[in-house]
Amino acid sequence: MADLEYQVSDGIGTILLNRPKRKNAFTMEMIDEWAAAIRSARFDPEVRVLVLTGAGDAFCSGVDLDAFTSGEKSVLDHKTVLTDRIHQVALALEDLDKPVIAAVNGVAVGAGMDMALMCDIRFVGESARLSEGYVRVGLVPGDGGCYYLPRLVGTAKALELLWTGDFVDAKTAVDIGIASRCVPDAELMDETYAFARRLADGPPVAIRAIKRTVYQSARTDLRTSLDLISSHMAVVQSTEDSAEAMQAFKEKRKPEFRGR
Repeated sequence: MADLEYQVSDGIGTILLNRPKRKNAFTMEMIDEWAAAIRSARFDPEVRVLVLTGAGDAFCSGVDLDAFTSGEKSVLDHKTVLTDRIHQVALALEDLDKPVIAAVNGVAVGAGMDMALMCDIRFVGESARLSEGYVRVGLVPGDGGCYYLPRLVGTAKALELLWTGDFVDAKTAVDIGIASRCVPDAELMDETYAFARRLADGPPVAIRAIKRTVYQSARTDLRTSLDLISSHMAVVQSTEDSAEAMQAFKEKRKPEFRGR
């Protein structure tokens, strides 16, 4: 079996980290495949939603340190491994305007937590535990934790978690804004796919425009955001899906969206 599996079914793409004996710690080869799967989802009209999860009893324990530290490396080598390899996933997700859901089962540590944070929303199983554990091995967050975490929980709480490496349990993750839902472990994937199915059945052009607007608005002023949404609204209103939604509403039936 492959260390990372990607499959598409009925509008939903799934990336499965598949090294359960290593708590799904990722290798450089997995990173390349991971980023390639995201890029594939971006341009595949059959994919409307992307789900990320881990096999076994863990989401992801971060980078495989044996693979990461093997051999003698220069300062430039260490930087390049991050910028040219590991950061591929964050940058590929930055370009993806389709919904991305992380189903966090078990531990998500270090870069594993960062990989969950860079998704749009997170559903966690009751046994999930998350930690920005870099500081406990004398490192700084290398995969975006200092960027994503403050945007979810605020600066002070993010610094607390980054400075201590403390674990956050599933309920606390919801309470402080890291996760959207906490569900029993046995129901995690059903709950995740039910929500993904709901989004996949929605109007894809509008859903993608909403995602773009939310993220772009976080970096712009009000007038720029309103100007952007007026353009998105004009485009969305011109689509067949918009006309179908209006007609279905009038006829009191479920709309059928075609993504155009």
